[in-house]
Amino acid sequence: MQARMKNPAMLIPGAIEALQAAAGLSKTAGVPERTLGLVHMRVSQINGCAVCLEGHRSIAGKLDESEQRTFAVAVWRDAPFFDDAERAALALAEAVTLLSERGVPDEVWSEAARRFDERALAALILHIAMVNVWNRLNVSTRQVAGEVKWG
Repeated sequence: MQARMKNPAMLIPGAIEALQAAAGLSKTAGVPERTLGLVHMRVSQINGCAVCLEGHRSIAGKLDESEQRTFAVAVWRDAPFFDDAERAALALAEAVTLLSERGVPDEVWSEAARRFDERALAALILHIAMVNVWNRLNVSTRQVAGEVKWG
């Protein structure tokens, strides 16, 4: 497999820094980093972003995330490994990522708002949006998993 082009964020001066800064903001509002990691994985699964899934594999180890939970993210509704707040975040991640299917249903929104205060909910939505941005950059240009070094 070969990329169609270099990642657009690497080609436009200042883009990578701006995207990384925006992505980093979601880590400052009280959502556990492990929850953000699960959301990152689920959104990337939906969007078919191998680059982000491969990158998150290395990050998950640093967060002491279990392989059991990592492998079960795709079937989180049927797996007992996630708490209620993580389930609410994953449901919101799916709804926001798949907006064209039915928007964000009130029950999904209400459950997320019950589990996260407004600041944390804002961070969660920002995180979901940023993962979608990265997924779209990587998938549209066919970036190759394993070629990007993650910190």
